[in-house]
Amino acid sequence: MTSKIRFVTFMLVSALGVAEAPTAQTMTAGVARGVITNAESLVMVNGRMSEGTKEDIHARVLVLNDGSKRLVFVTYDLNCLDVATPILRQRVNRDLGIPSSHLILLATHNHNAPIQINPDNFAYGRQLAGQMFDLISEAIADERGPVQVEFGSGYGYFITARGNAPVDYEVQLLQVTQNQAPIAMLFNHGTHPAQASRSLIDAGHPGYAMDEIEATFPGVLALYSDASGGNQFPRLPADWQSRVDAARDEGAAAYDALLEAQARKLGHELAKVVISIANGPLEDVSGPITSSIEVVSLPLALPISRAEAQDLLEELPPDIGFVPYPHPHRSSNWVRMLLRYYDEGIPFPTKTTEMVCTDDTYLIHTSDQEFLDRYDDQLHDTYPCIYNEVIVAKLGPMPIVAMQGEICAPIGARIKDEFRHDRPIMVFGYMGEHNLYIPTRELVRLDAYQAQVIQIQYASPVGWAPEVEDDMVGHVVRMVKTILN
Repeated sequence: MTSKIRFVTFMLVSALGVAEAPTAQTMTAGVARGVITNAESLVMVNGRMSEGTKEDIHARVLVLNDGSKRLVFVTYDLNCLDVATPILRQRVNRDLGIPSSHLILLATHNHNAPIQINPDNFAYGRQLAGQMFDLISEAIADERGPVQVEFGSGYGYFITARGNAPVDYEVQLLQVTQNQAPIAMLFNHGTHPAQASRSLIDAGHPGYAMDEIEATFPGVLALYSDASGGNQFPRLPADWQSRVDAARDEGAAAYDALLEAQARKLGHELAKVVISIANGPLEDVSGPITSSIEVVSLPLALPISRAEAQDLLEELPPDIGFVPYPHPHRSSNWVRMLLRYYDEGIPFPTKTTEMVCTDDTYLIHTSDQEFLDRYDDQLHDTYPCIYNEVIVAKLGPMPIVAMQGEICAPIGARIKDEFRHDRPIMVFGYMGEHNLYIPTRELVRLDAYQAQVIQIQYASPVGWAPEVEDDMVGHVVRMVKTILN
């Protein structure tokens, strides 16, 4: 565990040492895509066992090369990469010489795909690391040029927000062209996906959007990632619930058909926006690559009293220990963890960096040696999961921000608004492993689901402090200003 603490200190103090002085370079790019559909039935993000495949899920890679450095984007039709993340980072750094600061791992936030935080799915996660490494190698071998990299944005008004927040409708596009023909289109939108079934593997509405974009621009690789969509969702028709009720009365096939039709409709709407952006004026952002990675130490609330915790425990089955997703009592792990802190005299954390996350998403205090030893096989010495990681890259004049976790929309919007009047900026959430919600001050005040997840899914003994939003925004803004300077 000592190496984990050293790692965090390095990330916090000296991560920006990876930035390089810009020089004029000719850019090249390479792409790759592979199927990552699970061969056997596995627990999905929605808690159901997969019962077959409606649409294959994929991983996609875009590599940009400025002549001396590479910036690698990997997108995947998964909720999150989880178990594969530290394995992939280590191998890419060791075998390809690409540090974590230059490897941007991005999820579509697909709920109809295997969830790697369940121990039964760990083997699938480890397999993903190998598949994605091979795809990165393939994309590097595919590099060609010179290419031009351009940025544009538009709006997709078919989403809504929760938590008394304004909606961030922006759709952003990074387009790579060679000889004026697009070879890659990386785009984002801040929303949860609309899924096409209940129990089948599918890529949701972003998958249909990518299919339509690739059909419109032959030879292009479309890559999608969620932006800051933690509190945003597709807007449903006014009569949606009555249509759902009628479909359920007809049976499972009718319900799945309704879900698929809605996902296809939303996918088409998203594709239309991206195609419109691509056909409009774009800003050239080709240029030198620099990048940095840091861990943002976010503030936590005070614990409830031992007596309050004991009262909660009386409503739960005795001696069930810590249980993985999707166990029905997983949401009470935090109560047992809280009592452990009181019983063992463990200091309550005040910052996220005082805890490390296991592969099955238990947040363990860095001084809790008993649990660090117990879960040692789920903790990664070289690349531990400590919240909250942020990558800030610069491509030519444009900053690119990729934040770990389910970032709620006002956080991403505030970061964009800080810079968008002077230069383009592209912002992603859902980077790396374990989608811990990063809520707004208002979501914390409301004690909304997005604020509760740190406890009910991650077993933290304490919740968020209201300052989490401001601290997250402030740190990322400082990172962007540093890399611009």
